[in-house]
Amino acid sequence: MPNSVAIEIVHSSAQQKRFIRFAWDHYKGDPNWIPPLRSEIKKLLNYKPHPFYKNGESQTFIAVRDGKDVGRIAAIVDGHHNDYHKEKRGMFGFFESIDDIEVSAALFDAAKDWFAERGIEQLRGPANPSQNYEWGLLVEGFDSPPTFMMTYNKPYYERLITDWGFKKSQDMFAYVGRTDQLDSLDPKLLHVVNLAIDRFKIKLRRISKQHFAQDVEHFLQIYNKALPGQWGFTPMSPDELRETASGLKHLVVSEMTSVAEVDGKPVAAVFGLLDYNPLIKKIDGKLFPFGIFRILLNRRKIKKIRLISTNVLPEYQRWGLGVALLSRLVPEVLDWGITESEFSWVLESNKLSRGTLERGGATKTKTYRIFDYDPGSSNEDHPTT
Repeated sequence: MPNSVAIEIVHSSAQQKRFIRFAWDHYKGDPNWIPPLRSEIKKLLNYKPHPFYKNGESQTFIAVRDGKDVGRIAAIVDGHHNDYHKEKRGMFGFFESIDDIEVSAALFDAAKDWFAERGIEQLRGPANPSQNYEWGLLVEGFDSPPTFMMTYNKPYYERLITDWGFKKSQDMFAYVGRTDQLDSLDPKLLHVVNLAIDRFKIKLRRISKQHFAQDVEHFLQIYNKALPGQWGFTPMSPDELRETASGLKHLVVSEMTSVAEVDGKPVAAVFGLLDYNPLIKKIDGKLFPFGIFRILLNRRKIKKIRLISTNVLPEYQRWGLGVALLSRLVPEVLDWGITESEFSWVLESNKLSRGTLERGGATKTKTYRIFDYDPGSSNEDHPTT
């Protein structure tokens, strides 16, 4: 019989290194796992300064058995979420575990106790560290690697999470469209594009590298105004967006972006990123000092993009501006040689976006799930360790 599980509260730099390193050991030999960018994960874990934690806090834990690390978890207080939604909810994230309910339950118990000290009982996750970054548990689509900035995990994680007492809250989908499907698109879509352009006298352009910071600010304003009606939405602070933009500036290819302007004012934007994951795997997540050059030198070989977000100001929604934005990308995507585009993530409750993608021939390839733990509601008592 193995010894019982011990939980370490991460304080020292040596423990922080073990927390991060666990993923490399845990997924060794898994062809679909992509290592995180080491410089970024340290900030998202609050091991280095990040503006997200100006209104939040976190604590990480490591599960140990027989002297060996067997799991990890982060307990996260997202002050932005709680202020916006008028909730007192904790997020769990960066969860990894061997296939052992004793280990996973010990980790969730540790997080639950840490939250209880702060008067928090309702939990949600996985969030790394919030819905504005990486979140959701992969529950369908384990046959291929994730695209850039999407999550990946072991198939048994869903069982470990639900066995503790979490329930499904919302699903999110990844859709993939192939560029060879463009010729078969409904001609009515082009009519929608032309109507939108004529109706509002729209000017379509790329995000400007020369005025990158200004365009990022415009994107934030559109993002924060366009999505409040969507489940789980929490506005991103200006400091967070600037931090994210700074990290992505050298990875953004302006050809894969599109902005719609009316009277010189940006009213809609789509943001696409090349799928850098195959190159990130080759550099083992080490972006600096030399990994970034390897990526930049080889990015022309990337033939897949991820369209992260298509956002339209509320007063211009339902007039086809989203389709117009994508229409500007088509010639540039083809010129680059892109063969696949992933649209992710798309909420299951977002029937408009799902319907548009499905009518356009996109295929649902992966499902990600968010779980809630709400004691006193429909949640059952979880197993004790």
